[in-house]
Amino acid sequence: MNKIDGKAILMGVAFGVMWASAFTSARVIVQYAPPLHALALRFLVSGVIGLVIALWLQQSWHLTRKQWIAVIVFGIAQNGLYLGLNFIAMQTVEASLASIIASTMPLLAAFAGWAVYRETIRPLGIAGLLAGVLGVALIMGARLQGDVDLFGVALCGISVVSLTVATLAVRGASSGGNFLMVVSLQMFVGSAVLWGPALAFEAWDVTWNWQLVVAFMYTVLVPGLGATLIWFLLVDRIGATPAAVFHFLTPFFGVLIASVLLGEQLGSMDVIGVLIITAGILAVQLSKQKPKP
Repeated sequence: MNKIDGKAILMGVAFGVMWASAFTSARVIVQYAPPLHALALRFLVSGVIGLVIALWLQQSWHLTRKQWIAVIVFGIAQNGLYLGLNFIAMQTVEASLASIIASTMPLLAAFAGWAVYRETIRPLGIAGLLAGVLGVALIMGARLQGDVDLFGVALCGISVVSLTVATLAVRGASSGGNFLMVVSLQMFVGSAVLWGPALAFEAWDVTWNWQLVVAFMYTVLVPGLGATLIWFLLVDRIGATPAAVFHFLTPFFGVLIASVLLGEQLGSMDVIGVLIITAGILAVQLSKQKPKP
């Protein structure tokens, strides 16, 4: 693994913007289409596009055993549970709040990395992670004082645990190459997982308009393929726990994009929380640098 260098930071920020924007596009989609149907179709389309490109690049689907296991776990945990629960929740939960809840994942990933893989976290890194959580708590505290659907918030919370599992599962798929093939296959897994509950519990009730079409295609190409591929490359470059730190960018970009495009309110606590989160990111990044002899 490489240390967090300029290229890794650029990849992390790009991932953060793409990933955070998915909350806004998802919020638009679920206003006009059933969430699980839309998400299952999104993964199917993304998987087909990614598979065609991967084959054109002569990538192989003869993956290692660890890669296959990680593809299945990642497809179920992130695509099926994390995004599935978030899509359902965002029928009543604002995109900005959903993105803030999702950003708590790095602390869970860091704790799991210590508990399961015995990774060492330096005091500065711990302080940075706690600062990030504090910033998220300030933002959430202000939001929860308003009219918030607690059931939707609970679904977002459960989804974060699923995302943590998915993040650590990437360890098995972050070596051996064929990254686009791996991404495409986990899209198919997510689609397969979602079609069952979609057909069982939802009606195909769609309001067709340009907003739905644009949001759907954007979600397929940018957060769906682009962000996921960058995430795999980033984890391969610096490891799962330091890569997870970039999820702390999610509330900043999530709140900003939702405010600009959807008109969701941006309060003073949002600004203060984002500043604390940014400081936490810097602390964690510095803690990962090896001291000079």
